[in-house]
Amino acid sequence: MTKTLPQILLDKAARRGDQEALRRKEDGQYVGISWKTLARQVRLCGRGLIGLGLQPGDRVAIMAPNCPEWVYADLGAMACGALSVPVYHTEGIDTVLYILQNSSSRVLFLYSLYIAEELAERLDEVPHLEKIIVIGDELDHPRFTSLASFLKESEKTAESLLDERLEKGKPDEAATIVYTSGTTGPPKGVLLTHNNFLSNIEECCKRFDISEKDMCLSFLPLSHVFERMAGYYFMLYQGAVIAYAEGIDSVPANLVEVAPTVAISVPRLYEKMFARVMDRVVSGPWLKKQMFFSALNSGRKLVRQEQAGQSPSALLQGAVALARKVVFAPIKKHLGGRLRFFVSGGAPLTENVAEFFLAAGIPIYEGYGLTETSPVIACNYPDALRLGTVGRPLSDVEVRLGEDDEILVRGPNVFSGYWNLPDETREAFSDGWFKTGDIGKLDADGFLSITDRKKDLLVTAGGENVAPQMLEGLFKTDKYLSNAMVYGDRKPYLTALLVPNFENLEKYARYKNIDFLTPCDLVNHPKILNLIRRRLDGLQENLASFQRVKRFTLLSRDFSKEEDEITPTLKIKRKVVAKNFNKILEGMYIAKDKGIHDAGFCIVENLTDAEKDD
Repeated sequence: MTKTLPQILLDKAARRGDQEALRRKEDGQYVGISWKTLARQVRLCGRGLIGLGLQPGDRVAIMAPNCPEWVYADLGAMACGALSVPVYHTEGIDTVLYILQNSSSRVLFLYSLYIAEELAERLDEVPHLEKIIVIGDELDHPRFTSLASFLKESEKTAESLLDERLEKGKPDEAATIVYTSGTTGPPKGVLLTHNNFLSNIEECCKRFDISEKDMCLSFLPLSHVFERMAGYYFMLYQGAVIAYAEGIDSVPANLVEVAPTVAISVPRLYEKMFARVMDRVVSGPWLKKQMFFSALNSGRKLVRQEQAGQSPSALLQGAVALARKVVFAPIKKHLGGRLRFFVSGGAPLTENVAEFFLAAGIPIYEGYGLTETSPVIACNYPDALRLGTVGRPLSDVEVRLGEDDEILVRGPNVFSGYWNLPDETREAFSDGWFKTGDIGKLDADGFLSITDRKKDLLVTAGGENVAPQMLEGLFKTDKYLSNAMVYGDRKPYLTALLVPNFENLEKYARYKNIDFLTPCDLVNHPKILNLIRRRLDGLQENLASFQRVKRFTLLSRDFSKEEDEITPTLKIKRKVVAKNFNKILEGMYIAKDKGIHDAGFCIVENLTDAEKDD
């Protein structure tokens, strides 16, 4: 690569002019933003930052939901030689302050007025933060300014100064510091160069046919490197239009409004879609139910034959083609009607869910990567799809298995180091290979499968290794379960904290005339516990004894961001959950000794620190 990201994208903007680049919701409807407007706003941001005195290598933080302003701030910062520092829009003030302090950011683009007000009271903790640019609001404080005022002031800085900075930019220079989600400790800043991203983009271009005809709905946080590369840089690089969802809860409605051809997400969305569809079918009319499951069985049969390298009969192909046009048409309609495919990453996708969507004619291409690898290491794609795997490694990425089958990676996408953490950087590599911390295997055709996180592997008291994510993914396929965390390191058997799908569970309770007033009543009712036990036993019947969860506790709430139990991309922070629910988890081992079986746990309010330590 000979150019930086802003150089490349601004060059494309000059050629595309009035063509649509972005789309946002305004006054109840989506409106387009041209490439010309995008370029003008990016250049204004870059000029404004130069006017504030920013030098190449300085850091500019961005804390905002997915929106055009995120793009303007990001590319504007990089255009003037600064490093952009994304911060999840949902983070609390303590995490925001930690990232601002650790990165020594001089400027912050901020959307939340609530965080702005909290930050205003603690500015003494970030003396290096010279200016906070509030997107869409005004705050009466000398270190705060509105985006509109900032852009107006930007016009006083000569365009030639930005052009000089752009010209001097080198693709092997750092472009950003991306902080990890902190599932195993404080977030670490990952230094990524323009070339790191561009190597991934070029490889994606070879695998996915994305063009100006495509529309991508963006809702996975742009602070997540997966959305940033695949749903932002890659889409603009190929000329696709990016439409921003109003929020995660608005995604179903926005899919219908925008009618995207491609969308990118973590598996949790697909799992919820699958559960919603199956629930509608099961509770629907008998005839429609029979038609649906007949079509699904044919679709699954076709998929399994194709995956096995067989040639399905013309009769089966015709039956499935008809089913996709008729029986599965409502699913596609709810997705906008134009969707060509989904892309999944960030966590393991349950094979059963992937097979269902593929049977319905909606492929989900699962990939694998980390923040440190910009992010893609391997991916499935239209010409090479194998369910249950994360695809083949990219052609410019080397993958091998090290000790304990840990996945080791080498290639142009691998990061240059952790920000101000030389010891951790050295520990992350072995003879030039980056240690991913994931356990995997490569099949004879070069497809990579992820077994588990090396740090997440549970070793039972009997010395057996168990991958908790495999079990958790299995449990979440059940219509009555929404979330799960398996526990049992150095224990005689496995236990689990289970979060019910309360909507389905309430329907079951009413059907069975089970009296309840609150979720607490449900999770503690013997008939509900018996139902979940039967469902769990059915899911685990083909597993070895040491792999089975022997005891579980039903929770009356899901793991929450407020309690720091999940990351912004919905990954469980196992250490935090284990600490918050320590008494319950350890109690399940005592309970077995006392002959007590599965139980429910009611959380009337968020646990206090005293209750956590009780």
